[in-house]
Amino acid sequence: MLFFDQPKKVVNHSSRRLRLTNRFSFAVVFEGKMASGSLKNLVTSAVTVGVTEARARIFGHMLNPTGQRSPHKILRKKLFGDKVAEWYPYDIKNEDPNVLAREEKERLSKLEMLKRRNKGPPQKGHGRRAAKRNK
Repeated sequence: MLFFDQPKKVVNHSSRRLRLTNRFSFAVVFEGKMASGSLKNLVTSAVTVGVTEARARIFGHMLNPTGQRSPHKILRKKLFGDKVAEWYPYDIKNEDPNVLAREEKERLSKLEMLKRRNKGPPQKGHGRRAAKRNK
């Protein structure tokens, strides 16, 4: 609530300050914004700020009068990781040691076959980059 009966003083009310400059012109500072002029403008700005604060309290919104960047919009959203995980079926390969051993065995047999045909990976230090460096 704002009081207008104290002339030439600054009255503090939570985040609002009322500055009485002379008998008919008032200036109110709401969170750093100045609403000056007639009594009608003063009351209108006070009501607007009050309604905004009440709405934020009722609906659980984050009040950001300065307009600074804030992560609240992102943090307010629902998490959807579980739904994405449900799209993919359960993969038995990751947990069954027999499946992993069989795949490793297949990989080694293929690598051995390629080495017999001289198509396997080069020894360390004898690859394409080493050949470039030695030219």
